[in-house]
Amino acid sequence: MDRDRAGEDDLVIDFSPPLVAVLLAAERSKGSPLTEEEVLDIRDRATCIRLPRSVAKATAEQRGYPDLDAEQCWEQWRAARTELAD
Repeated sequence: MDRDRAGEDDLVIDFSPPLVAVLLAAERSKGSPLTEEEVLDIRDRATCIRLPRSVAKATAEQRGYPDLDAEQCWEQWRAARTELAD
């Protein structure tokens, strides 16, 4: 099997509901920005499954926005929250 093709269907973590939505709701409920510790705690307690990368990509396309990567969620959340702020 071609290495590029194999990489397309590596298993990836997929949050349900999307982690970005969970963090946004938590921040709105808190009424102030989440700390890195809070973001990582929410990530660690969030419901997720492993899906083939191609399925996760199709899900994100159908949803209309990408979710955060579990390994980079703090950095990605800091960028995303500025776009999502009311």
